[in-house]
Amino acid sequence: MKNVTIKDVAKVAGVSYSTVSRALSGSREISEATREKILAVCQEMNYTANTVARAMVMKSTMLLGLIVTDINNPFMSELAYHIDRQTRTRGYNIVLANSSKDPEQEREAFELMLGHQVDGIIFCPSSPASYNMLKDYIDRVPTVFLGENLRDIPQSYVSVDNFRGAELGTEYLYGLGHRKILYFGRRRGSTTHQLRADGYASACKNLGITPQYFNNTFPTTSIKNGYQLAKQLFAQEGNDFTAIFASTDTNALGIMQAAEELGIRIPEDISLLGFDNIRDASLPRIHLSSVEQPFKMLASVAVDCLLDKISNDQAGYSHRILYPALKERKTTARV
Repeated sequence: MKNVTIKDVAKVAGVSYSTVSRALSGSREISEATREKILAVCQEMNYTANTVARAMVMKSTMLLGLIVTDINNPFMSELAYHIDRQTRTRGYNIVLANSSKDPEQEREAFELMLGHQVDGIIFCPSSPASYNMLKDYIDRVPTVFLGENLRDIPQSYVSVDNFRGAELGTEYLYGLGHRKILYFGRRRGSTTHQLRADGYASACKNLGITPQYFNNTFPTTSIKNGYQLAKQLFAQEGNDFTAIFASTDTNALGIMQAAEELGIRIPEDISLLGFDNIRDASLPRIHLSSVEQPFKMLASVAVDCLLDKISNDQAGYSHRILYPALKERKTTARV
């Protein structure tokens, strides 16, 4: 079978070669009716755009790279979904890579993106050390960081206010009458987790209560790790708390699993608050109260920020911090 070209599409559609190019690139210079007509012809003729050829002509592939730390993490997978939706509404597609929080895989992911000639990259760094290791790559392509692991460098990043979010959650539990609030899952080596722990400590100081911590001894957070940690916590003697503020929803879900096995009732015996408000938090048998990260807004702002950098390579950098919200459900109650 003959390989269908953009000129073949233009001939059948009765338009010029440049009009087809504009339709496929998402240009606003043509009407929506013309675009739909051309896309219908492309579908009928089984036309597949030659990305490399289009990039040579238009100086753009209309591809954006997305590098996440752990696609298996519900927070990351939900964030990736919203970023994909936001890029598509702007005429772009996503090339997705998973770093597994491995510096070597982060480097390989950047090489993959550059090999695909992406127009820009949204990058969720695994640690504050990622920037220095990847600076040579970052200087070659517009990049926006998602999360606060690289908040102190002169590069654009988008994040929720993790410090304020932890303050907000602690104040909420205090308002329910809790004076013995345990912070569960404090983890070293992550700016995000440190900011959350610091926000909790700040709120405790302001409210005149004593902070209590149960640290995460695993390198990552997950439901499985939260479950193992919760079993260790509940096995301790002398526990003295009426509420647990989990550093992530995945930790909170692990706590719920361990509590159910041990006959600990939530919220009758212990109130439980998570952080992130992942999709599973609202499921009927979970109903987890949580400090919400606004996924859709994070994705929209990150994509807009990256497109600004792509369109204006002389632009500076921006730090965009979004305000968290609190979602009250059934795992928290008054003392």
